[in-house]
Amino acid sequence: MTLKEKNLKPPFWFKLDNAAKIFPGQNSPTWSSSFRVCFEMKEDIDPVLLQQAVVDVMPRFPCYDVQIRRGFFWFYLEKNPNTPSVLPDINNPCYRVNFKENNRFLFRLYYHNNRVSVDMYHVLSDGHGGAIFLSTLVAQYLRLKGHQIPVGGFVLDIEQPARESEFEDSFVKNATSKAKYKRADKFVYHPKGTKLPPHTINIISGTIPFDKLHKLTKEKDVTVTEFLAALMLQILIKKQSLEKKHQKEVSIQIPIDLRKHFNSDTLRNFTICLRVKIDPNRGEYSFDDLLRQVKYQLRLAINKQDLNMMITANMGIERNPIVRAVPLAVKNLSVGISFAITAEQTTSSLITNLGLINIPDEMKAFINKALFMPPAGIVNSSRLGVCTCNNNLVITFANSYEECDVEREFFTSFVKMGIPVKIESNKE
Repeated sequence: MTLKEKNLKPPFWFKLDNAAKIFPGQNSPTWSSSFRVCFEMKEDIDPVLLQQAVVDVMPRFPCYDVQIRRGFFWFYLEKNPNTPSVLPDINNPCYRVNFKENNRFLFRLYYHNNRVSVDMYHVLSDGHGGAIFLSTLVAQYLRLKGHQIPVGGFVLDIEQPARESEFEDSFVKNATSKAKYKRADKFVYHPKGTKLPPHTINIISGTIPFDKLHKLTKEKDVTVTEFLAALMLQILIKKQSLEKKHQKEVSIQIPIDLRKHFNSDTLRNFTICLRVKIDPNRGEYSFDDLLRQVKYQLRLAINKQDLNMMITANMGIERNPIVRAVPLAVKNLSVGISFAITAEQTTSSLITNLGLINIPDEMKAFINKALFMPPAGIVNSSRLGVCTCNNNLVITFANSYEECDVEREFFTSFVKMGIPVKIESNKE
């Protein structure tokens, strides 16, 4: 049911969803909670038409047409009366959000030659929401150029108002488990390197044919995400063995989109992070061993009951009456201290796979590929985002170190498997 059918207007303000609440407290000079979604078009971008497309689509996304405000107990999102601007792209995307810059919007829209990108602050949404926003924007841009682009998949109908379910907090709605969830994560291995200046990112993207990789993963009876996680584990285990005598656990963080598990179409955050772990002290692992370990660990955890238990555990702090009564300044200080001590210490790397960006065939004719990139970490240096469009699977590393040996080993592995890779970098 749409807001129009219920005779309602879009809300003037929103509470932050459960996942979003931690990000303002983590917003520091050395850390970013933004991610990037990008389309590479077949023709150069016209910034004037792109700006008009932004104006056209914003009413369809009331949960992004906002600015962040500070309440006494919590941050909240309020309707932004300004208009977002499109900007020439920068060399180091996903830098720290400043709440007063960019007309107070929590996303930045960029263009460069034939690329259009959105850097979105995680307070607004996760990669799924960011991809729907950019897909709808690019579809409208193509219409302004005179092309007939239908709605469907990630392209929303901008002539229709937002559905109420699109800006719900699906964490609140689905946190119903009565089971207890205990976290028991160790501090793990992190590769060392030469640190780049804050908010300077070493970006390396590799484009491979999706059908070739998919054929290989089917032969191995694993998903693409499971395959990539096992490959990253293999590289980090080998790297640690060459660096240290004392071997720590190696852990990969993998965000899971909860929408299909809980029948949600929210455009706000609705993911939860799982970890796959290997302890090298238990012995040597072949690549097939790692594939089995990743497959079993993930599939054991990905069921509606356990996911509900984790959602409910995350909601527990927010629902605690003592925590609710604590002023925002104290909450922020607590989050900041906790993050400074434990940030990324329980993960060696992160792999976030957006999957297939589902756009109409009429739109695919104007697009070469899509990219998805997480922010660079502080200690887990090589973090990677993955997405697929037009049979191009693009793996994008965001690295806060000068060294690129992990990325080199990662992409070389595909070549050895007979899968071609086209490499691009912001160092070029």
